[in-house]
Amino acid sequence: MNLLKKFAVSTAAVAFSMMGSSAFAADDCHRGTLDAAYCDRNLDLTADLPLDEKDWVDPSTLIFAYTPVEDPAVYASIWDGFVAHMSKVTGKKVVFFPVQSNAAQLEAMRSGRLHVAGFNTGSNPIAVSCAGFVPFGMMAYDDGSFGYEMEIIVAADSPIQSPADIKGRTMAFTSPTSNSGFKAPSAILKGEFGLVAETDFKPVFSGKHDNSILGVINGDYEIAAIANSVLFRMARRGVIDQSKVRTVYKSQTFPTTGYGHAHNLHPEVVAKVKNAFWTYQWDENFKKEFKRADRFVDIRHATHWDVIRKIDSANGVNYDCK
Repeated sequence: MNLLKKFAVSTAAVAFSMMGSSAFAADDCHRGTLDAAYCDRNLDLTADLPLDEKDWVDPSTLIFAYTPVEDPAVYASIWDGFVAHMSKVTGKKVVFFPVQSNAAQLEAMRSGRLHVAGFNTGSNPIAVSCAGFVPFGMMAYDDGSFGYEMEIIVAADSPIQSPADIKGRTMAFTSPTSNSGFKAPSAILKGEFGLVAETDFKPVFSGKHDNSILGVINGDYEIAAIANSVLFRMARRGVIDQSKVRTVYKSQTFPTTGYGHAHNLHPEVVAKVKNAFWTYQWDENFKKEFKRADRFVDIRHATHWDVIRKIDSANGVNYDCK
């Protein structure tokens, strides 16, 4: 196992070592990659609602969190309209929880402190397996399409013209749980260009996509793997001048942030939460941030995240929740 993979595994181990343990599910349930705390009797690859109603949760206040891809303070105001709408539809107080990291978001759901959330693409399989996350929705465009691409970017005046040129250089990733910020580019660099971290180039971790993008523009990083959806949003807000960066690789389209609920949330509450997503009329603040997207659509983890699980498999990733 190379150093980069060791880093990824150790980071995940640290994150989940902080998580509380849950009661074990019945021995006759199917689990697949799910932690022993969960069951998948309908074989949809996500945790089922516990059989015992005493294990269902019906909180007076619903806690909602969006994936921490950028400054959480920025997104608290962007989600204000949606939070108010969910509160009206569910009849419950809804609080936006500005998580600072993927590990914190995973820990919050596993420990029961987070009820509804949007987990980023790469974190979805981990959240499903280790935190009992049940994704059901995703943002989509008016033509029914959805998703984003991983791009490998450099400064506009960089001599680097292809990912092959990073050999012997330093490349920035975001975090080990990120699909576009780590897992997908790692698989692509190895599979298409024969480049392995620590052997052919030096990897560093910036923590977030916006850090990587700003790092390339400011000269802190020579090259970085990022989600182009974050790049586009930063450009629209005037945070960056997009002409300052250049793309040297663009991937296939991946599913974007998946929205869902904790597996043990009361089914009546789940129905209302889903209704809040399906009926939300996007306000101008929301439309401006998530340009072109104008609705939430129904998804299935088993099918929509199949490509992400394959990338994880190619990288030797297993969802070890211990």
